[in-house]
Amino acid sequence: MGHARDTEFLRCIPHRARRTHGPWPGLTALALTWVLVATQGLWAQSPKPTDYDVKAAYLYNFGRFVEWPAGVTAKSDSFTVCVLGQDPFGPVLDATLAGETIGGKSVAAKRISNPPEAVRCQIVFISSVEDSRFNKIIEALDREAVLTVSDMAQFSQRGGMIQFVLEGKKVRFEVNLTAVHRAGLTLSSELLKVATTVRGNPSPGD
Repeated sequence: MGHARDTEFLRCIPHRARRTHGPWPGLTALALTWVLVATQGLWAQSPKPTDYDVKAAYLYNFGRFVEWPAGVTAKSDSFTVCVLGQDPFGPVLDATLAGETIGGKSVAAKRISNPPEAVRCQIVFISSVEDSRFNKIIEALDREAVLTVSDMAQFSQRGGMIQFVLEGKKVRFEVNLTAVHRAGLTLSSELLKVATTVRGNPSPGD
């Protein structure tokens, strides 16, 4: 599975590799490897994506590899990916999410400025400039079914759920499984397999 640990497999996963029902995408380890190879071929013919191109693709795909508690996503007409604080993505995130669906709901990007607003999001990317408000943000989201993601230094060690990190020139990610479970979320084992670090112990069956 060395190839599948490369982050590129999360970029533009073909629709035929997606599952049309149920909480998990229909991607086995073998399928992930196939997607990686196919995607690398596409990128070889186009300009190299920026780190935030890759991170935007990750945010969408995290939504496909996470199971929320029953009824949580039913409260909204859309699946919302929020950016809290200064937006490092610009139009890239909107373009990545345009026309996509998760759990039968259209995916939308939203920019927010206050931690309490984040409870209405399914995924919230916390800008690295929000470091000084980190504790306030985590407190506002304590036990809320919201997936927290950031590239802030030591984010996963401090109680965030998924932290983007760089290995060489590649965007990878760490997972704080304790924080994920505290929020009542479940991560697919296929996602955990490609994380560089998983903090906390997976529950049986994950």
